[in-house]
Amino acid sequence: MLAIARVLLGTTRLILLDEPTEGLAPMIVQEIRNSILDIKKENVAIFLAEQNIRMALETADRHYIIDKGKVAFEGTGQQLRESQGVMESYLGISA
Repeated sequence: MLAIARVLLGTTRLILLDEPTEGLAPMIVQEIRNSILDIKKENVAIFLAEQNIRMALETADRHYIIDKGKVAFEGTGQQLRESQGVMESYLGISA
């Protein structure tokens, strides 16, 4: 949270976040999620690398799944949810 706040002190157009919720308690994850959603409202672009699929689906507009250095999936959250093969193969989520 402090790192995000420091970035926002200046004129910011893009924020890169690498696993901002890793190892955090669920309550803190929700605070990070809310902060990301607030930042989006200010027209700041956010590039988020995240393994927490629930949080990523709640915050991101576009999703990319990278496998062995190549893009294995690219699309919206809805397209990702509808792609059962991708959900099972890469995210371990089955219907």
